[in-house]
Amino acid sequence: MAEPVTLFGGGPGQSEALRRLEAVLFASAGPLTEEALAARLPEEDNLSHRLRQLQTIYANRGINLVEVADGWAFRTAGDLAYLMTAERVAERRLSRAAMETLAIIAYHQPVTRAEIEEVRGVAVGKGTLDILLETGWVRLRGRRRLPGRPVTFGTTAAFLDAFSLAAITDLPGLDDLKGAGLLEGTPPAGFSVPIPRDDDALDADEDPLDADDGDDAPAL
Repeated sequence: MAEPVTLFGGGPGQSEALRRLEAVLFASAGPLTEEALAARLPEEDNLSHRLRQLQTIYANRGINLVEVADGWAFRTAGDLAYLMTAERVAERRLSRAAMETLAIIAYHQPVTRAEIEEVRGVAVGKGTLDILLETGWVRLRGRRRLPGRPVTFGTTAAFLDAFSLAAITDLPGLDDLKGAGLLEGTPPAGFSVPIPRDDDALDADEDPLDADDGDDAPAL
């Protein structure tokens, strides 16, 4: 007797494995790492392969399975995002100053408040940094070995998730910015876009945060 035709193709066992994986991802409130998925689906011994299969199945649908930060999640297809505009709650609408500050942190991390101000050319209000910390997109990394021991800032996995980035290196580079029309004319000599990094390893000139440092630590 021929095997029944399944939604996902392949035999019934393969279809059932993909259905379980699909259900867990749909039910999750946020991205799930492969470790978290393995804990939910201990019987699955080829999870990476299943995820790629599911990603292919959803590639041309209204929602796509995407890799964000260090996890996997379903997201509205990029070309259909405009349909969701009315459904979005504008609770994280950032000011231009906040967006510029966030971009500088993303590309230049680890970076201090003074270094952000040097790049922007204007002072950065403590309130701007407080807002970015409250969104969960920016974190305190450590303290620079300078007078006053200013804190250093970096981005978080939530930042990657919010902007649908699998890794910080997926941020647009110089050619991408030119292609998007965000850089007009010829950049000045020596102009470059830094290669971003967001690993947890402290730089040689950074110390760990103090024991009493928290989200309300002074943004020096």
